Amino acid sequence: MTTTEPFSSKYAAPKAFHVMTKPMGPICNLDCSYCFYLEKENLYPAGHNFKMTDEVLESYIRQYIDGQDAPVVTFAWQGGEPTLLGVKFFRKVVELQVRYANGKVIHNALQTNGTLLTDEWCVFFRENNFLIGLSIDGPARLHNACRVDKKGGSTYDEVLAGLRLLKKHGVEFNTLTVVNRKNVRHALDVYCFLRDIGSGFIQFIPLVERLPDKEAKALGLDLALPPRQGQDEEISRRVTEWTVPLKEYGEFLCTVFDEWVQRDVGRVFVQIFDVALGNWSGQGGGLCVFNPTCGTALAMEHNGDVYSCDHYVYPQYHLGNIMNSSLGDMVGSIFQGQFGHAKSDRLPNHCRECDVRFACHGECPKHRFIRTPDGEPGLNYLCVAYKQFFRHVDPYMKEMAALLRAGRAPAEIMSLVRKQKPRIS
Repeated sequence: MTTTEPFSSKYAAPKAFHVMTKPMGPICNLDCSYCFYLEKENLYPAGHNFKMTDEVLESYIRQYIDGQDAPVVTFAWQGGEPTLLGVKFFRKVVELQVRYANGKVIHNALQTNGTLLTDEWCVFFRENNFLIGLSIDGPARLHNACRVDKKGGSTYDEVLAGLRLLKKHGVEFNTLTVVNRKNVRHALDVYCFLRDIGSGFIQFIPLVERLPDKEAKALGLDLALPPRQGQDEEISRRVTEWTVPLKEYGEFLCTVFDEWVQRDVGRVFVQIFDVALGNWSGQGGGLCVFNPTCGTALAMEHNGDVYSCDHYVYPQYHLGNIMNSSLGDMVGSIFQGQFGHAKSDRLPNHCRECDVRFACHGECPKHRFIRTPDGEPGLNYLCVAYKQFFRHVDPYMKEMAALLRAGRAPAEIMSLVRKQKPRIS
């Protein structure tokens, strides 16, 4: 277990932080072939009850609200599949949030595969202003390639039924699409599909997972732990068969961007494009993977165990448990400060000298397991893809940033692109 000593003077304790909450742990009704979280069940003893207890829930809600030096507090509920807990559990969530709000505005976001949604769920979401993230990987043939049920069957029809219920009840939703080896070659099919089903906000998550080494196997896991210094290079580079090919991911992003910048600016919001514009305009992107440092986006399991990050739910990154440690002390600990600043401290010189470093900052440390051209370790697996994408969008981002500075709408870029006046190059 890691130390939760207070921050040293080298690190500033965050005024606000984010926790990805897993009230049902890794338990899910689906069996997506690429899911990195399902195997976390193996970190707990056989027969373990993964449902969050009332005591843990109340302690978490109270501590999370109290720990935020901000007027608005957003809770994020994920899994596994959080709707397995039933509507009753989340009614209790809302009751506790009201009790402990102390004048703060409370928001809720819930990520779901959509297959268990009902009218009751959607009425509850609408009445309590939940933002729903719907996981969907594109049209049926692409979605069903990886997102399958426990029997290996398709889930597309059930997800679309859930989507129709969200629309029927006027529930605000966005979509999360995992870009993997199966759908990466179909960028326009995926993007146009998401746009046509009414997704106004789209997240693309690149799938990068490595085959297990001895350390992972000792924990009963089928995927490698995050890379560490001194790890055998040959082992660390071995990726799973569903990992997105790096060059093709760059092409995917560029293809989607070219469609978006001509037709959909201001109408459809794509997270990575929004983040890029924030960085180009000097306002900051606000997304941990593209920030200079991280460490303020933690994960909490169903039993109150808190970890450094959603992708670092392993014993080495266990910060403590909210039933016997303060959430504020854990997020403000020396260990967590070092974890977050390691993203910048360990950035290879190759990245420090890169012309698009300001937009990338080496992306997620979880993906830094290859070597730079001059042999330095710690380069991001997706480096080639991000260089291609950020260099491709550079002239457009500069133009949209100029529009913002002039008090004009970035959507004006669409007419400029179509007319090529002024020429964007």
